[in-house]
Amino acid sequence: MLRRLGRQGRRAAAALAVAAVMAAPAAAETIADALAFGYEASGLLEQNRALLRAADEDVAQAVGALLPVVNWSASTQFNAPRTAFQDDVGDQITANLQLTAQITLYDGGANRLAVDAQKELVLATRASLRSVELDILLRIAAAYMEVRRNTEFVTLRQNNLRLITQELRAAEDRFEVGEVTRTDVSLAEARLAAARSLLAAEEGALARAVAEYAAAVGRAPGNLSPAGPVSVPATLDEAQDIAVRTHPAIDEARHNVSAAEINIARAEAAMRPNLTLQGSVSTDLEGNERAGVGLNLSGPIYQGGRLASAVRQIMARRDAARSGLHLSVQGVTQNVANAWTQLEVARASAVALDQQVRAATVAFRSVREEATLGARTTLDVLNAEQELLDARANLVSSQVDETIATYSLLAAMGLLTAEHLGLRVQIYDPAAYYNLVRNAPPALSEQGRALDRVLESIGRN
Repeated sequence: MLRRLGRQGRRAAAALAVAAVMAAPAAAETIADALAFGYEASGLLEQNRALLRAADEDVAQAVGALLPVVNWSASTQFNAPRTAFQDDVGDQITANLQLTAQITLYDGGANRLAVDAQKELVLATRASLRSVELDILLRIAAAYMEVRRNTEFVTLRQNNLRLITQELRAAEDRFEVGEVTRTDVSLAEARLAAARSLLAAEEGALARAVAEYAAAVGRAPGNLSPAGPVSVPATLDEAQDIAVRTHPAIDEARHNVSAAEINIARAEAAMRPNLTLQGSVSTDLEGNERAGVGLNLSGPIYQGGRLASAVRQIMARRDAARSGLHLSVQGVTQNVANAWTQLEVARASAVALDQQVRAATVAFRSVREEATLGARTTLDVLNAEQELLDARANLVSSQVDETIATYSLLAAMGLLTAEHLGLRVQIYDPAAYYNLVRNAPPALSEQGRALDRVLESIGRN
């Protein structure tokens, strides 16, 4: 009983999904609409934008190390002194208020290099954000086309079911008058049962495609219109050249190499002397004021080889980053070649399958006409109809595969972005937040308060 209910529940879910797509409103939804909506609704993009803002703050913190550091402190103490000759000579309360300031005058360039390294990491994080955008938009495009594919498959199966039903009725009528045997009727009945099974399978596939679309885009699909043509390079070499220049994975790897090279200089700077200027002002309850200023010069003499080991370690990481850059270039060019091959195959298949559909259509019509004249059997008609159905389904698949391959090629080139596609969305500016924090504004400054308002607005959204 439970198994039957489970199967019925799955069938009901599939039927609802199919009904939602097949009975969609008349207003057509384009692939650009889906890409734009998914871009603006993507939680994954928001997550990585937040990570980019965190990386921007690393620059602000590194800049803060170059600026003066001012602190205050206050202390109070209650004393009750006792002597051997009298129990109490009077309680004493002391208090002190102190203001200190410190700035680094020389550190071998370590703090300045830290700022440069963090800037490179910010650029690498921006490239990582673009990679996420590529993946999100490609997933949306693929989900859009899969709904289109499975919708067409359901329509083909429904038409197939109607045709086989007609053939079954015709076979039964001809059996009644003795033109065919019971075998012909049984063949038609078997094909009808198989057609119903395949229709149910396609409806299930459509339900899954609808669920993937809702997850990728953020809403259920409407009446999806065919995807229009997308411009791609004329040759594979041109596509690979563009990918090497523009793909964010390569850009990210390059900035990681630059950051690693800067960090080597930072580690070497730790071996140099450090000079700081310090000043302080203090007062107590009696109005006694003290002020002082001084220089502090320090540097390492022996630390058990720790500093030298740190330099060697960062050199090793730099070498690993260089290898990562080499692998990124290889991977991107290979992905472009794979996407290009898939696109070429899909285009060639579409041309050949279009010819097959035209030929299979003529053959099916001819066989059905001959069957009415008694020159063909029911099995011949069913086979011809099955060949036509397969040809149409394969043509639909090849057209969908061609569109997906086109968007995959753009993604492999690093061009599947909202800006390149011209989507009607508010393009996210990765430098906007960085420009607000790059000078490390204090919390009480006007710029600091503006940052608080920006983050509060983002948090509410």
